[in-house]
Amino acid sequence: MTIAKKLNTALTLFVAVFLLTLGSGCKKDEVPAREMSYVLKVQDVLGVTGTATFIETDNSVTIDLALNGIPSGIHPAELCMNTVAEGGAVVVNLNTVNETGKSSTLVTSMSYDQLIAYDGFIKVMLSSAEPLVILAQGDIGGNVITETNITYSLDTIQPFGVSGTALFEKRENGNTLVTISLEGTIAGEVYPATINLSSISTIGGGPITRTLNGVNGTTGKSYTSIRELDSELNITYDNWLVYNGYINIYQTAAVFDNIICHGDIGSNVN
Repeated sequence: MTIAKKLNTALTLFVAVFLLTLGSGCKKDEVPAREMSYVLKVQDVLGVTGTATFIETDNSVTIDLALNGIPSGIHPAELCMNTVAEGGAVVVNLNTVNETGKSSTLVTSMSYDQLIAYDGFIKVMLSSAEPLVILAQGDIGGNVITETNITYSLDTIQPFGVSGTALFEKRENGNTLVTISLEGTIAGEVYPATINLSSISTIGGGPITRTLNGVNGTTGKSYTSIRELDSELNITYDNWLVYNGYINIYQTAAVFDNIICHGDIGSNVN
């Protein structure tokens, strides 16, 4: 074989190997793995924060937890039904979070698409001996809070001196998170709160249509996730924007002569 033929053969082999290597490293139909991250934190408490990241893998989903400010020890973690404000049953026990603040769990019971639309939340607890002490938690999937919201004023009724706001926030699934924030409350007390039909100018007051979670006097906060009225009639965030109603905050029992703070909502607000 001549030198020219040898060089030509070698060049042909080199080109073939190069093209084979290039093709194997960049498949035409290769799709990057999808992922979604959710914020984990504790309401009204500074300290532990972090994220839960859902990563799509072959016929499964990896849930990675990454927390900052974690105390020493091993911390149980769970994926639960419903929202943080409601609480709910455990759906998936996640692998524990160690002292580095990390945890990784492979989930095969639900697909990626199911999880990113799921009606659920994730929580991380201090320990198995103290499951009621929550280090961090956060809504996931359809329960994630969007940037769509509206705030209503809650005015004091003298001589109580309690006032504040009611923040209505839209979730991805169309449901609503109502956050009451008050000033002038007394630490240790719990103040009942309701949404009523009609307006604050109604003589004698309108009927209660949705009972809200009581306001914590220490923090001045109340969080209520709303899917339906007390009558079990479904109601969305968009429905609240045109709702003929108002909010009452009570000193003790939810009765008309016990109101310390109130404010119109929905169609009653200009």
